[in-house]
Order: sequence, then C-alpha cells, then structure tokens
Amino acid sequence: MPPRIDKDLYPFFIVLFLTVVALVIFWSILDMVILGASLAVVLLPLHRRLLRYTRPVLSSAIITICLFALIVGTAWAIMMILQANAGLLNQIFATIGSWLDNPATHPEAFGVPIGRGTLSSWLSEGNSLFVNYWTTITDNLLRIVLKGLIFFISFFLLLLKGQALKDRLFQLLPPPVKNYCDQLLPVAVDTLYVIYIVQIAIAVLTFFIAIPVFYLLGYGDILFYSFLAAFCELIPILGSSVAFIIIGAYALAKNDLYGVFILFFLGYLIVSALPEIYVRPALVGRRVKIHWLIMFVGIIGGILTMGIAGFVLGPLIIVLLIKSYRIWTDDRKGVQGAAERETAREAGP
Repeated sequence: MPPRIDKDLYPFFIVLFLTVVALVIFWSILDMVILGASLAVVLLPLHRRLLRYTRPVLSSAIITICLFALIVGTAWAIMMILQANAGLLNQIFATIGSWLDNPATHPEAFGVPIGRGTLSSWLSEGNSLFVNYWTTITDNLLRIVLKGLIFFISFFLLLLKGQALKDRLFQLLPPPVKNYCDQLLPVAVDTLYVIYIVQIAIAVLTFFIAIPVFYLLGYGDILFYSFLAAFCELIPILGSSVAFIIIGAYALAKNDLYGVFILFFLGYLIVSALPEIYVRPALVGRRVKIHWLIMFVGIIGGILTMGIAGFVLGPLIIVLLIKSYRIWTDDRKGVQGAAERETAREAGP
C-alpha cells in the first residue's frame, strides 16, 4: 500500500506547484529577481546592524543606493579603461578579422570544422562587448533599464520585508516541512555568502596570476590584458577563458606560435581553467562539506542551463539537494535506532 500523504501538506504542494509555474512563465525576468534576492540575503546582516540606528525603510534605501552607486561606479570605471585602450582593442579585433578573411589562414584551410559564419559571429560579439559597448548599451537600453529596475526593486523589497516574509511563511508551513526548512535555511545562506565572496576573490586572483603570463607573452600592456581577464572572470557567463581565447586568436593571427603556447598552457589551462574546474568548486564545497567535483557540476551546469541566474541557483540547488538527503538519512537512522531500542527493551527480562 502506498504511503498516505498528510492532508495538511496539500496547500503546501499547491503553492509549490504554482511557484514552479510562475518560474517558468516569468523566467525571462526572474534572473534579476533571483540575483537581487540572493544578494539581499548576503547583505541582510548589514541591514540588521543599521536597524539599531534607523528605520527599516531608511536602512533598506541606504543599502540599495550604496549598491547602485557601487555597480554604476564599477561599470563606469570599466568603460573608461576600455575606452583608454580602444586603440589596442581595435587592433586586436582588426588583426583577427583580417586573419579570418584570408582563405589561406582561415581555420577551415587547416581542416578545423568551424564555419566562417560561426567565427564571424563570435568576433562580432566580442567586438560589441569590448569595443562597441556604447552601441550595444544604446541598442539594449530599455531592456537594461527594466532589468536593472527589477533587480534593485527585488533587492530593496527583500531587505525590507524578507525577514517578515520568512517568519510568516514558516508559520504556515506544516511541522514536517518547517523542520526541514529550519535545517536548510542556514546552509542556503552560507552557500550564497560563499558564492559571492568566491566570485570576487577568483576575479582578483585572476588579475594577479595573469600578470606573469602576459609578461612572458611580451606584447606589453600587461596590466590591461590582466584587467581584461579579471573583468571577464567577474562576469559568470563569460569567464577569463574568453579573454585568453581572444588574445590567443590575436597571437595566432600574428603567427606567434610562442605566444599561442604561452596563452594556451599558462593562460587558458592554469589561469582560467584551473580556478573554474578546481579552485572555485573546492572553496564553495569546503564551506558546505560537499566534494568539489559535485560542486563543479552544479556551478557549470547551472550557468549552462540557466544563464546568469544559474550562477546562484546551480550550486544552491546541489547543496540543498545533498543537505536534504543527509537530513532524511539522519532522520531515518534516528527512527530506526529508536525502533531497535524499543524492540530490545520489549525483549528484555
């Protein structure tokens, strides 16, 4: 006979089903809601400290304004650096473009099965991101503004009402579900903390360990190339591998095989791939006591399947899934142990 489901759980399952439906329908904008909410959880301790001196609305507004200023200021500084090195970037993309347009040097001439249209598309995307960024921003201005509003509104509201919403929701949960959520919540918060901290730390690390690579490359502009790798690493859906692929293609277009060797083995494999494959999953996994290979699957799988939202959801889902399994097995062991003790007591003299 199949196990019976407590009728008290029916409303919970209905709400869960409607939540999943809403996620599917509104997925195109929910990435900003997810990022805003996750960042609000990370900065909630700061909000609690400010509450000692001011009202909740003012505290939430101050933190939101500071976050807005930080993001805008960082974006402006990045654009100024790109603008200051526009000549070098134009030279890089023009050299790669000429190399691709030459039938004698195009990868198809060496049997590499990558179509001209595909490579041209990649080159165009790189050019729009690093060189013609003003045009890209202008063409997508309305979308950027709307997504930005959704992000900051979500962040502000979760700071302001997040704790009250959590308390009210937990009061409505059936006891078995509430017990599980009480155990999962601290793990989820720890995971979000470490995701953001590690993301920034890896970007900073990328900048410094890329400096020797570009010094050995011998092209000059060492700090800018290192900045480019760190900037790409800071954006989850890019990664520093994009920078090394672009500069590697530039070296190949210049017929600099020594440069290609340096960029592939020292740049791509060590500076880019090693942190993504081992360092990041190991740092996140160590905090939540999960093997780094499992975390690697969660991080990469999340980004590949869910885009920028997967940067948060991928590892978070993996952590919660494994933690739920551990809670369930511990509960089963406790029940089994209690049953064995009861049987032993009944069988005693």
